[in-house]
Amino acid sequence: MQFAVIERDGKQYLVKQGDRLKFDPIAAEPNSSVIFDKVLIRGSAESALIGKPYVEGATVEAKVLSHGRADKVLVMKYHNKTRYRRKRGHRQPYTEIQIVKV
Repeated sequence: MQFAVIERDGKQYLVKQGDRLKFDPIAAEPNSSVIFDKVLIRGSAESALIGKPYVEGATVEAKVLSHGRADKVLVMKYHNKTRYRRKRGHRQPYTEIQIVKV
């Protein structure tokens, strides 16, 4: 089974063919193809190629499934004995992709 470690937005992701991931928003339409060329490691169970910093000529192809927003995260601020309470919510936007080819 082929795998790769890709870099996107300062984060690293271990991906295999068929994986479904949620990334920070990507400017692409649903059902379109996206190519990631910042591949740090590409390999299989027997061997691996490690880039310096990236593997030359290695790409990962993915299909954009959908765009959405994650579940709400509540942020509470509370100061003891002062009647200070603040409650805020936040929903992080994401793009869901599926890895097509490593």
